[in-house]
Amino acid sequence: MPHFIILPGSGGSGPAHWQSRWEDANPAMRRFRPSSWDLPDFTDWLAALEAAVIAAPEPPVLVAHSLSCLLIVHWQKISQRPVKAALLVGVPDPASAVFPEYGMAFAKLPEGKLRFASLVVTSTNDPYGSAEYAEARATQWGSRLAVIGPFGHINAESGLGDWPEGFALLDGLVSEA
Repeated sequence: MPHFIILPGSGGSGPAHWQSRWEDANPAMRRFRPSSWDLPDFTDWLAALEAAVIAAPEPPVLVAHSLSCLLIVHWQKISQRPVKAALLVGVPDPASAVFPEYGMAFAKLPEGKLRFASLVVTSTNDPYGSAEYAEARATQWGSRLAVIGPFGHINAESGLGDWPEGFALLDGLVSEA
């Protein structure tokens, strides 16, 4: 079984979030540990991701939500550490009206494809980023795209519980990587 790094967005994905549920159910899933979930510091988050990948016993699968999707795009341009794949859920659009000011250091995304297999998962009514934005990022990054229907920001408030459909998407990504 591969090693997984859980990368929540700002706020850290509480106990009802699918990321926390997956982490609780699977000892191969470990959360990266930046200094602050509530006031994300770009440099600190990059360092925390680098440390988590270094600590992984093998090239990990990154499981990102929201702001951490943008983090991965930046990190993979400056780090040569190997990664098996990345699941990018709820990619936020920095130009959206609800994108937080504290996230602007993550906003200017580098160009080009990601250097590992990836899957962008979006909903049809995400207030942080439209399905069209997610499709454009998937194309830019060389990622596959999954549009799952009207599930908001694909977070705890989306009512997904353990989100077995998302885990099936992750399993498919890992199988193809």
